[in-house]
Amino acid sequence: MEQLHLSENIIRFRRERGLKQEDLANYIGVTKASVSKWETGQSMPDIMLLPRLASFFDVTVDALLGYEPQLTREEIRGCYHRLASEFANLPFEEVMEESERLVKKYYSCYPFLMQVCILWLNHFMMAEKPERKQAILDQIAKLCVHITVHCKDISICNNAVMIKSLVDLQSGKAREVIEALGDGQDVNRLEEKNNLLVQAYLMMGELDKADKAVQVNLYQSAMQMLTNGNLLLMLHSHDEEKCQEILRRTDAMVQFYDLENLNPNAVAGYQYQAAVTMCTLQREEEALERLDKYADAARRLFEGDVILHGDGFFNRLDEWFADLELGSESVRDRKLIEETALEAFDLPVIRALSNQKRVAQIREKIAEVCKSSEKQEEN
Repeated sequence: MEQLHLSENIIRFRRERGLKQEDLANYIGVTKASVSKWETGQSMPDIMLLPRLASFFDVTVDALLGYEPQLTREEIRGCYHRLASEFANLPFEEVMEESERLVKKYYSCYPFLMQVCILWLNHFMMAEKPERKQAILDQIAKLCVHITVHCKDISICNNAVMIKSLVDLQSGKAREVIEALGDGQDVNRLEEKNNLLVQAYLMMGELDKADKAVQVNLYQSAMQMLTNGNLLLMLHSHDEEKCQEILRRTDAMVQFYDLENLNPNAVAGYQYQAAVTMCTLQREEEALERLDKYADAARRLFEGDVILHGDGFFNRLDEWFADLELGSESVRDRKLIEETALEAFDLPVIRALSNQKRVAQIREKIAEVCKSSEKQEEN
């Protein structure tokens, strides 16, 4: 955020190479007096000479001028907090004018522009008149569009889409939010965007779609919590106290949302990871209990159809699953899933358990269902 420093840079680059003013003048084709005036700030090189000077010093023209079009993370953070403080202590329009000037100055620094959008969104309500508040919201929307069109960073663009959707909701443009985020739930959609979509549906009075969107949000959040429980067990596999707390909380969540019925495949994966973790901690009895739960979840999966489904509470999931690209059926063949479920018992930490008789009995629970499934297919 500094001014140009051409004079100082010419001096610095020349001295770094051990050159005299006369040496530089001879290469560029000017007088020594011209170089002296450049370095003292009495005059500036002709614009056509800048590329030749930059080439001579083996730097870019921006580096020669001392111009940095991009702000660092620290500069952006400092600028945001400074402006936020000024909004609290100075006249609103004075701070808006300053922030607008910075936007023009750093119009290609997209991380900075993104933070300005957030800054304005957090302070636009301080404007005195309703029309001014709306004008600022329109400025934010316009800046978000600029970011999404020109920025190459996907994460920044996604944030810009979300901020614009927030602005559109503030402006009562629910239909634009639905069009931007998609009329329907993407399995990979960020939860924040889903929440915006729900608010847009509510604003439009489309309660049925809002209900479906909320159920999908809740289901995806529960499944993500289950996945994160697995990851935490892996991460803290040698900390028994931490693992026990992870299991306590994740077990409660699984039971609360009846995930073993909703997605026995995911629960089986969780119980298996819990068993492996208990093996690592040398808690054999608990490892066997978790293996037993793993087998129960696997049996529940194989005794029914290997498909995703809802239940009485999540009564809108079936139609959502049906709309997914691959539908509600498993992405892997049933036979392959069964084979993988049985192979899980061959992991070295499982085979190292002293009570292999119990392990074999648990494994047989799954094997029996698999055999029954094969007979049904033959018939």
